[in-house]
Amino acid sequence: MTAGDWARAALDALTEGGLGAIAVEPVAVRLGTTKGSFYWHFANRQALVEAALVLWEADTEETIAGLLEIADPAPRMRRLLEAAFGDSADSAVAFRLISAADDPLAAEVARRVSARRLEFMRATLEELGQPPELARRRAVAGYGVYLGMAALRRVGVVDEPFDHFVELALAEMGVSTG
Repeated sequence: MTAGDWARAALDALTEGGLGAIAVEPVAVRLGTTKGSFYWHFANRQALVEAALVLWEADTEETIAGLLEIADPAPRMRRLLEAAFGDSADSAVAFRLISAADDPLAAEVARRVSARRLEFMRATLEELGQPPELARRRAVAGYGVYLGMAALRRVGVVDEPFDHFVELALAEMGVSTG
């Protein structure tokens, strides 16, 4: 069992139950190990929470790096939305962290990741020829739809796959892909 295994399991717990679900014993059970393994890697629960949040932020950077390999901004935005709407775990984490904004660490990580994602979306829309202020507003609206869909899924209002909304989101953001 590595610290990375613990962080990934903690991130999975956060996805399913929010920050409160990151507790040593349930995460140990999830991993099929003991609390002793936990203390080999982490001083306390807060360190595990921090590791899970660092992992989530790193996942965002990895996704963006992969998307930057797509030279054409229209297919890049399509791929971004397909990945975003297709990953209900990530949207659940984003929604849960924004909802837990009373926790300073959760708020800071959610702010940083959201700002990074919005900047990437804005820059891609500008590459497509949109004026900076329109690109910014469309990026905010697109990200808001992503978070709103996570909220609606959480309360059981939307049960269809998120990817059904990719074309609509692209159109609303002024992206023509074909």
